Amino acid sequence: MTELSDAEHELHYNPQCAVPNFAEYRAAREPDNARVRASLRRVDSVPYGAHRLCTVDIFPAAAERAPVHVFFHGGYWRGQDKANFSFIAEPLVARGVTAVIANYPLCPEATLDEVAQAAIDAVAWVHLHIAGHGGDPARISVSGHSAGAHLTAEILAADPANSGFDPAAIRGAVMVSGIFDPAPAMRTAVNADLKLTPEIIARRNVEARPPVVRCPVALLAGGLEPWRWIDQTFQYSHHLRRHGFDPEVHILPGYNHFDIVTQFAQPELPIGAAMLEAARA
Repeated sequence: MTELSDAEHELHYNPQCAVPNFAEYRAAREPDNARVRASLRRVDSVPYGAHRLCTVDIFPAAAERAPVHVFFHGGYWRGQDKANFSFIAEPLVARGVTAVIANYPLCPEATLDEVAQAAIDAVAWVHLHIAGHGGDPARISVSGHSAGAHLTAEILAADPANSGFDPAAIRGAVMVSGIFDPAPAMRTAVNADLKLTPEIIARRNVEARPPVVRCPVALLAGGLEPWRWIDQTFQYSHHLRRHGFDPEVHILPGYNHFDIVTQFAQPELPIGAAMLEAARA
C-alpha cells in the first residue's frame, strides 16, 4: 500500500480533518436529543463503575422483559457524551426495545485499555442489572459509531472468564464507521490525547484477537469517508470471516463520518434497520 504523507495520513485517519464542519452535525441533532429526553421515560446516569463517566442512560420499553440495545458513542475515545445521542433511543423504545446509551472514561485521563474495559464493564452491568429496569438480560444487542464501533468489537472479543457477561446473551452487533486497529491513530494529531504506545495498540487491536461472542454482525461506513477509513471496515470484516462469521457489509453513498449517525434514528434506512434487526434477534 502506498505510503501517505503526514497530511494525507491525517486526512484519512482523522475524521475531523476530513470534515472540517463536523461540529455542525452535532448541533443539528440537539433539538432531537432534547425532544427525546423530554418525551421518553428514562433513568439518567446510572453508574456501572467507579469513574464519574462510567454511567448509562436507560430508556425503558413499555413491556417487561424487553430486548435491550446498548449504544457506544464515538469521539475517537477522547470526546463526546451520551447526552448527544439520546435521539437513538426513540426508534428502539417505539418498537419495544429498551435503549441503553453509555458513557465511558475518555483519553487522556484514561488509557485506551481503561476505555475498552469500561465498555465491557457497561455490558456486564446491563447483563446483571437490566432486569430491574424491565429489560431481558438474555437478549442484549450492541452498536457503536467510530470509536464506539471499536468498543463494540471489544465486546465481541472480551474474554468470557473476565468479562462479567454471558457471551450467549449478546444477540447482535452493529458497527458504523469503525476504527478497529488503533495503529494509524498513533500518527495523527489525535494521539496527543490518546497517548497510544505499541503495547496498548497490540492489546486493543480487535483485528488481531478472535471474537468470542457468536452473533450476527452488520458493518457499515459512509461512501464520502476517506477510502482508508472505509478500508478499516473491510479489514475487520475479513477478520470476522476468518473466524467463521458472515457479516453484512454496506458502504452508504452520500454519507460522511458525521452525518451517517442520523441513520440510527431512521428505521427505514440501512443503519436504523440493522440496529432494530440486531435488537430483535
